[in-house]
Amino acid sequence: MSKLAEYRQLEKHLAEQLQALEAMKVDVGLKKEIEFETKLRKLLEHYGFSLKHIINLLNPQPVARRQSTAPTGSTRKPRELKVYKNPNTGEVIETKGGNHKALKEWKVQHGADVVEGWLKK
Repeated sequence: MSKLAEYRQLEKHLAEQLQALEAMKVDVGLKKEIEFETKLRKLLEHYGFSLKHIINLLNPQPVARRQSTAPTGSTRKPRELKVYKNPNTGEVIETKGGNHKALKEWKVQHGADVVEGWLKK
């Protein structure tokens, strides 16, 4: 793009933005907001408060009642790995939970007590 074309394009965008700015200047809602902001800032200055004070006053953050000695994050201890070995087939299953598909099948086939006896320590 030539310098002249770029200049014309920027000039066009500037004219569009100036037109949008003029349209906003006559907006009644904008005038009310500007008036409110001006009055609020004068009031804050008069009483010696800042916007931060007002935000904390209107929306206070909860105060921690006491310090916790527990580490942040999960308070639950990690599950330990359990290893089951089927003496009939020699198949080994390593799991941290009881929701293992093959382990469930073993418990249905052989009974939960028998399968728990296959647990290696």
